[in-house]
Amino acid sequence: MKIKRQSKILEIISENEICTQEALAEKLNEEGYIVTQATVSRDIKELKLIKLTTKSGKQKYAAVTEEEGAGERFRRVFKDGVTSIDFARNIIVIKTLTGMAMAVAAGLDSMENNEIIGTIAGDDTIFCVVKNEEKAVKLIEKLKAALI
Repeated sequence: MKIKRQSKILEIISENEICTQEALAEKLNEEGYIVTQATVSRDIKELKLIKLTTKSGKQKYAAVTEEEGAGERFRRVFKDGVTSIDFARNIIVIKTLTGMAMAVAAGLDSMENNEIIGTIAGDDTIFCVVKNEEKAVKLIEKLKAALI
């Protein structure tokens, strides 16, 4: 039953913009899978679903395939969440959609770029300290290329 339910979840999120666990539980109930929010929460965790920001600014659940891996996941979160990138000397300032800074910063940290000394994220702003201004310029070019 669990495998069928999780397959149905993947089908539902691929065909609909599902923004909350409650909305997903409602769709599953309509399809004959009687579930609680706690069950849906466990399924989301097991399926490793992520939330992406849509063009309208809403967030929706999406599946990431194993082939995509962490690098592709970071690229998607980065591209969907970043609104601007600028710098002052060796500090890069990345502006994001509200609530996306922590996810983007985690992805940035996962890049394991030796030039980055550290990152600090708020709600919609990330400060990224780089070793020097020259390295900051190069990193910004790389990050802006990821937005395309």
